Amino acid sequence: MTREDGRAFDELRPVTITTDFIKFAEGSCLIQCGDTMVLCCASVEEKTPPHVPFGEGWVTAEYSMLPRANRERSRRDVARLKLSPRSAEIQRLIGRSLRSAVDLKKLGERTVTVDCDVLQGDGGTRTASVTGGFVALALACRRLVESGALPASPIRHYAAGVSAGIVEDAALLDLRYSEDSRAQVDLNCVMNELGELVEIQGTGEGRAFTPAEQQELVRLCAKGCKELLAIQKEALGGKF
Repeated sequence: MTREDGRAFDELRPVTITTDFIKFAEGSCLIQCGDTMVLCCASVEEKTPPHVPFGEGWVTAEYSMLPRANRERSRRDVARLKLSPRSAEIQRLIGRSLRSAVDLKKLGERTVTVDCDVLQGDGGTRTASVTGGFVALALACRRLVESGALPASPIRHYAAGVSAGIVEDAALLDLRYSEDSRAQVDLNCVMNELGELVEIQGTGEGRAFTPAEQQELVRLCAKGCKELLAIQKEALGGKF
């Protein structure tokens, strides 16, 4: 099938990561994937939640979408006095993905919270949040090393996320909203630089899908994540 923006079936949207976008956060970046824009800020606190084992740190995330990030205004979560189920599910995904990249013992008894705020959504906001959130997290850890708070970065490996899906029975990488909204199958994937899967979410939105189709979507995501990891490394200067 011919895509609206002219991309090949296995091609990412243009991706830009602008680091140190916010003055006061320990680590921050603005990630742009096509028309999707997410502001990611990492904050460090010298304490941990009660459930964290002694001597270890914690990495968590919060996710929200500005009211006019989409085509119609949405209500803020605070107006509903509770977090929307979608936001709660996405921020748990981001938190799990980012924790996989960190040696929590080396982080020490501190918490890094990564806030991911969608400024504009055109599909792939959760995976853009993972990709940008990792950059913000790595920058915050770099600052801890530079300040002398840590002897070395606790980052174990890079992590990035991307989506793929089946639209009109064709497997496509990095769906924009016009594709995602009519996708028969939607799959989100987080991988590290070793090519290992960190998280995979696949849903038959319009029809069931076969194991072979799932493998093809994962293959597309692996290609996309490899390219996103290279963009992350360039943004971070090749270092954690």
